[in-house]
Amino acid sequence: MTWSQMEPLLTQGTIDTLYMVGWATFYAVLGGLPLGVLLVLTDKGGPLRNVVANRAIGVIVNVGRSLPFIILLVALIPFTRFVVGTAMGPTAAVVPLAIAAIPFFARLVETAIREVDHGLVEAAHAMGGGTWTVVGKVLLPQALPSLIAGLTTTVIALIGYSAMAGAVGGGGLGTLAYTYGYQRFEDEFMLVTVAVLLVIVTAVQLIGDGVVRLVTRRTRTG
Repeated sequence: MTWSQMEPLLTQGTIDTLYMVGWATFYAVLGGLPLGVLLVLTDKGGPLRNVVANRAIGVIVNVGRSLPFIILLVALIPFTRFVVGTAMGPTAAVVPLAIAAIPFFARLVETAIREVDHGLVEAAHAMGGGTWTVVGKVLLPQALPSLIAGLTTTVIALIGYSAMAGAVGGGGLGTLAYTYGYQRFEDEFMLVTVAVLLVIVTAVQLIGDGVVRLVTRRTRTG
């Protein structure tokens, strides 16, 4: 296959991959951030201590993280079809990608928040700050570098997941690699697809690292 034939396929595949990963990342933050915060707040010593709630959230997160993505992808086909009307294509792939990413990111959020100096939290409480004030003014701002690093890790994991989703009709670069590289034995196409994925992953990592350094400097100087 010539480059003129590959180029439009790769362009559309890249757009589809970015579409899947972008929306799944959005939902991962939307669902994973509050879950991670609640895991800390409801734990022993937390201001919202609730053993039942903490264990329930922990079980949900652990189950979501423990399932291999390919199994989760197949198991969610009926649910995906119910939500978006189809189990094929990039939009359908967003559903299992998001469900896999939410518990993954939630644990990273929990870890990031637990790293915040407890003395800052106590000082905020001593000044009359309520629970959600402390979360918004102390915990999240202080944990921001680690949260961004965790988000970067999540995005990179989603890129890999999206390639797996492509193998079962999810679209994107994964579908191209499977269809042309594996089924049609187009080795050149497979190599180019892998190269594009490596470029995307490298770009995400570099951007994430740069933002972490910038935020860290601002946090320390602020």
